Amino acid sequence: MTGTPGRKRRPTQADVARHAGVSQAAVSQVLNNSAAITIPAETRQRIMAAITELGYVPDEMARSLRSRKSRTIASIIPDITNPFYPAFTRGIQDVAEHNGYDLLIYNTDGMAEKEQKCLRLVQQGRVDGIIGVFFHVRAVDLRLLLEREIAVVRLEVAPQEVGALTLDSIYVNNTNAARAAVTYLIERGHTRIGMLSGRLGPHNARATGYRQALAEHQIPYESDLIRVTDFTETGGQAGMRALLGRSAPPTAVFAANDLMAIGALVTIREAGLRVPQDIAMIGFDNIPAARVVSPTLTTVTQFQEQLGRRAAEMLFERLNNTAPEGGRSVEMPYEIITRESA
Repeated sequence: MTGTPGRKRRPTQADVARHAGVSQAAVSQVLNNSAAITIPAETRQRIMAAITELGYVPDEMARSLRSRKSRTIASIIPDITNPFYPAFTRGIQDVAEHNGYDLLIYNTDGMAEKEQKCLRLVQQGRVDGIIGVFFHVRAVDLRLLLEREIAVVRLEVAPQEVGALTLDSIYVNNTNAARAAVTYLIERGHTRIGMLSGRLGPHNARATGYRQALAEHQIPYESDLIRVTDFTETGGQAGMRALLGRSAPPTAVFAANDLMAIGALVTIREAGLRVPQDIAMIGFDNIPAARVVSPTLTTVTQFQEQLGRRAAEMLFERLNNTAPEGGRSVEMPYEIITRESA
């Protein structure tokens, strides 16, 4: 058969090899970014030039059928609008591209039913592995994925026990980081320190760190100095209004993320108060806006892009069978970034 009349035949790897004057195996090695064989730079350039000139596009479906791999991984995150996640996702994408993989991003809004829906989609064989930030899914809920040889790495707020599961996690110790942030305020003379806390995710760990710092410095804990709200600017504004409405407002505030801290800065300014002269403020996450708000925001950085890169490296170690047996829990660093607000 000659195919549809007038329809141009799609170029193949063999066409690329002939055009570049190399073997088809060399073309395959370049397309797959394989490290098994070293392709000279000049040869690689000829192959890439031939691919461009011929307009060759790899048949990903056929390649997936041969290898039983989708050449795709997924990042499952709770809030695509939260500025914490773009840098985290960028780190994942860089490593995925280096390994010849594509990246899908699923947004769950931190909702249990959406987290479960994402897992069902993954089980349909659309991806080879996932890097997930889960608020509701437990380790046992991931067992079926692992049994189907879908690699999983979770971003957690503390080390996790996984038993016999081959489940990897990466974490920043949120309790220690929050304790360090509140201690920073205490060391600058503050003893009435409020906290803006969220409802999901790392809220418990960060609230625990807040209480630990107070206890270590013999400062009484007052439950009404903690305001639980949403991890948003609007939530930060509402929480700060409640703190300012107290008969004795705090002289410093620890916000459990930067969006809340930025919202709180707006409320403080609207009340005619100054930061840090009247109220000091420290946030958490070091999002890009923290450097440009006025005053610039003192905050805790989790090195988000580095987090994403390491999570992806762990995922590909598992996919490439170079990871150690059993699950891993890898701690990553944090650091207080000193700016004007505290």
